[in-house]
Amino acid sequence: MNELVTMFMCGDVMTGRGIDQVLPYPGDPVIYEPFLRMATGYVKLAEAVNGPIAKPVDFSYIWGDALGELERMAPDVRIINLETAITKSDEYWEGKEINYRMNPENISCLTAAKIDCCSLANNHVKDWGEAGLNETLASLKGAGILTAGAGRTLREAAEPAILTLNHGSRVLVFAAGLESSGIPPDWAAAPDRAGIKLLPDLSKETAELLAAEMLSQKRLGDVAVLSVHWGSNWGYDVPEAQQAFAHTLIDLGGCDILHGHSSHHSRPIEVYNAKLILYGCGDLINDYEGIEGYEEFRDDLCALYFADVNEVDGVLASLTIVPFRIHRFRLQRARLNDARWLQSTLNSVSTGFKTPLSLNPDGTLGLGLGRSL
Repeated sequence: MNELVTMFMCGDVMTGRGIDQVLPYPGDPVIYEPFLRMATGYVKLAEAVNGPIAKPVDFSYIWGDALGELERMAPDVRIINLETAITKSDEYWEGKEINYRMNPENISCLTAAKIDCCSLANNHVKDWGEAGLNETLASLKGAGILTAGAGRTLREAAEPAILTLNHGSRVLVFAAGLESSGIPPDWAAAPDRAGIKLLPDLSKETAELLAAEMLSQKRLGDVAVLSVHWGSNWGYDVPEAQQAFAHTLIDLGGCDILHGHSSHHSRPIEVYNAKLILYGCGDLINDYEGIEGYEEFRDDLCALYFADVNEVDGVLASLTIVPFRIHRFRLQRARLNDARWLQSTLNSVSTGFKTPLSLNPDGTLGLGLGRSL
């Protein structure tokens, strides 16, 4: 009988700035942003609206109730988009308005959640220059966490993270980013320059080239994931170019799951030819409490995505979404009325994709009947 592989995915995990300042080893708080010059200011904003955070918190604190959910769902693979440089570098990228960095001594906040792979092809991994990126890569490797989408050369940035499961199956995680997410074009990796796997566009030609790269690494029985950082921070619209790009990758057999992120809130979901497309997973961990604006998108709500796929052909068997709220920089299970809001919103914006989510008795959202679609 074919095995099912359970994948945990989420959107942006931002452990820098205010989050770093409440962890056991806060780094240099200096940042170069238009409104704040000290990362501690983000802690004060959060405390002003939700009360004091007992600093320092332990490494598992930021995951809160999510740790129990991860143990309950027992995924085979845990993938995040890490939108933070792990570095002590002071070489901030001049002209860039937001700079995230976490002290390497706080790396245990990632191992606390048993993260297997970090996608790094995003618009913050090089906030502190090439030295910051290199230290990020070294820190994650030292912690036993695989990376995809960034490297010391273009070849390294393009290589997938290869996760071998207990029964011998493999999950390949490829990662890439686009300028539409705010990635500076100068961050593109080159044969002799560290950087990220930056796609030039979403054209059919680019999709075909990427599919060929993925297929060249893929063996029979592998499940291939493309983790892609694309699009704006706000809004539910899925551009036709994104949809066509995802469809081409799936049609050509290169991609089994498209794991999209960049938006600060969840975006539509599609199942195309029995393969899962997450157009935007939203943020999971950030320091945005107390920042006003865009309240209609409920960026205080976030989600864990658990997909069961067939290891032979990557066909989706089920999708379970577990809603959370960020409170005092900690993930708390969302209240039932918040889960209903997320269900209603995602169903409304995903109408054209015909992927209605049901609200399960335990407050999770399911595509089909629980975990057995």
